[in-house]
Amino acid sequence: MTIGGAQATTAVTFAVEDPATNEVIAHVPECTDAQMDQAMHAAEEAHHLWRQDRKLRQAALEELAAATESRLEELAATITSEEGKPLGEARSELGDAVNDLRYFASLELEDETIREDSRTVVRVVRRPVGPVAAITPWNFPLGTAVAKIAPALAAGCTVVLKPSPYTPLSCLMFGEVSRDVLPPGVLNVISGGNELGVKMTEHPVPRMVSFTGSVATGKKIAATVASDLKRLTLELGGNDPAVVLDDFDVEETADGLFANAFGNCGQICVAIKRVYVPSQRHDELVSALVARVEAAKVGDGHDIGTDIGPLCNKMQFERVNELVRDAAEHGGEIVTGGRPVNGPGYFFEPTVVVGLSGGARLVDEEQFGPALPVVSYDDLDDALVQANATHFGLGASIWTNDPERGARIARGIDAGTVWVNTHQSGVPGQPFGGLKWSGIGVEGGRWGLIGFTELQAIHVARS
Repeated sequence: MTIGGAQATTAVTFAVEDPATNEVIAHVPECTDAQMDQAMHAAEEAHHLWRQDRKLRQAALEELAAATESRLEELAATITSEEGKPLGEARSELGDAVNDLRYFASLELEDETIREDSRTVVRVVRRPVGPVAAITPWNFPLGTAVAKIAPALAAGCTVVLKPSPYTPLSCLMFGEVSRDVLPPGVLNVISGGNELGVKMTEHPVPRMVSFTGSVATGKKIAATVASDLKRLTLELGGNDPAVVLDDFDVEETADGLFANAFGNCGQICVAIKRVYVPSQRHDELVSALVARVEAAKVGDGHDIGTDIGPLCNKMQFERVNELVRDAAEHGGEIVTGGRPVNGPGYFFEPTVVVGLSGGARLVDEEQFGPALPVVSYDDLDDALVQANATHFGLGASIWTNDPERGARIARGIDAGTVWVNTHQSGVPGQPFGGLKWSGIGVEGGRWGLIGFTELQAIHVARS
């Protein structure tokens, strides 16, 4: 671990396994209560100087980006080993992380003068919220962590990071990289189980908690931090609909739906989770989707040519299997896939299911895996009602040969981001957040940086 800029080890460790082989690949530290407390106080102490020097922060983030980039292949291989995604996707995750570090290094929040005359000057400034407890999931272990670390450090906050116990290795390595770049205590990386996350949210030092993960855990964190009035950002689950209009191009749409539903084995909070398609063109689209699914190579992410890796852990593997079985038992037709893959690892056949509607678990719940329900509709307004009939509101997409029409329809979708003829795409500066149960606050862009600050008005009476 990294605490106060130094290596920290423990007598007790826990195992991390490769989801492609079920073999233990490492043992990592089980952070003690005393070490967690040490990390928090290191962040508190470092905050006083870190917050004062914007140029220092900018230079350090640039240097951290370069240092991370220099170890990209090693980090990518580690992500593939602990999470399962193909190496190409792991490299892409790291590329996004490096870009985040550089983007936030360059981003500044200017003071705003709201009055200035001979008698009064009033300025509104943004000041860092303070030490931050960051708790991250397993599906994008380092990408999600850096999406929190980069804006927090740029704003002048310090961070104590706890990655998922399923995928701690890449974040622990990133903490190691940071020791040569950041002042001691600015970034602390500790590892442990879910109970460690609970203790972090209860600790008196952090003034903010930034969490990405399940809705159930997010609700518990919100209740916990309320007693100390900590600031809070939650990026939670999604059940993203893709609404296909009647004028779609079948080949381009099938390409987009496949890539954005089955990337990272479907383990993306903002992946396409359900597709709505006009009845008269349903079979045409399903056939095109099935062709792409059946052509995809399922295998170890380290193997050349692998398109879809394993699910990350047994819990998720069992959940996907359960939802697919439930779909088959309640009228769903499994057009392709639908079964675990024989052999070691948490591999599940990429699956397309038809014949379902709202009320089926595979449609209503977030499967977070390679199983996609395709739902037919006869009336677009009804399809939009179905798309919005969920507690989630993270992302959605519209697919059409008329992008302007798609953009108009997008405004009626209850989601933090709605794409037209794409999904999951982003540009520098684009905010990302969810409505309803999908989260509180946003990450990314100027808005993400603002999330790690608080307003202060400075009112000066001139003599």
